[in-house]
Amino acid sequence: MPLPEKLLRSLAHLDQFDRVRFQEAHDSPAELVSVHLNPAKAIYPNAEWLEIFPEPPLNIKAPVAWAPDAFYLLSRPSFTLDPLFHAGTYYVQEASGMFLAHILKTTSDLSRKLKVLDLCAAPGGKSTMIQSLLSADSVLVSNEVIKNRVPALYQNITKWGLPNAIVSNNDAHHFKKLPDFFDILLIDAPCSGSGLFRKDPEAIKTWSEDLVNLCSQRQYRIISDAWDCLKEDGLLIYSTCSYSKEENEDIIDKLMQDFSCESLALPLNADWNIVES
Repeated sequence: MPLPEKLLRSLAHLDQFDRVRFQEAHDSPAELVSVHLNPAKAIYPNAEWLEIFPEPPLNIKAPVAWAPDAFYLLSRPSFTLDPLFHAGTYYVQEASGMFLAHILKTTSDLSRKLKVLDLCAAPGGKSTMIQSLLSADSVLVSNEVIKNRVPALYQNITKWGLPNAIVSNNDAHHFKKLPDFFDILLIDAPCSGSGLFRKDPEAIKTWSEDLVNLCSQRQYRIISDAWDCLKEDGLLIYSTCSYSKEENEDIIDKLMQDFSCESLALPLNADWNIVES
């Protein structure tokens, strides 16, 4: 698939960028489907179920290294025909999105009673993973600002079956009414979507430099509006599915300039092939 030339030029100055390999990756088949299991559902209590079922309901290839109870599949089944999918025994999610589990486990004491806000939560993959990691007396506010995306979020949280989540439909600035309230704030921000090109080639048609700049402004507005609801010494997790520096490193640089915060280094296994910028 031909990638936007302006995107390729904008990435050329990055030390980690290899244009040839970047194009080759997008020309190759999409990566394996991955799921994370619901530890609260008896059918998949933990990874040991793989040894119990001679023909497991999901065709497992290998574990996702950085997330508990998460696996790559050898093939993509028809999830809509699987009653276990509708019962909330697992959630289909990109393995990269599951890196959230590693972040939480290495930066936070998850045995504590925590208040967590997933600010841009639909359709709910990260929220369901957060719920599985939190203690029973913690609470998750799973928020989505776009009204027509809320029903899918509500359905997925309901299917997951844990009682410690609240689904809301609010703009980021509404949370100013809860100053110093949340221990953890996750902002998986709306973005220009260049990270989706391999999965959804149609996203290439909508990408533009103007969209990158618009998303960058929106992302920083979201962070600024929600900042006051985070406790002192709280944890902000910011993520996008964009390659553009304007939506990632530049946002963090500005955040460091304008707010009293510091970045946290994450331990990485070399076998994961995750590049630290």
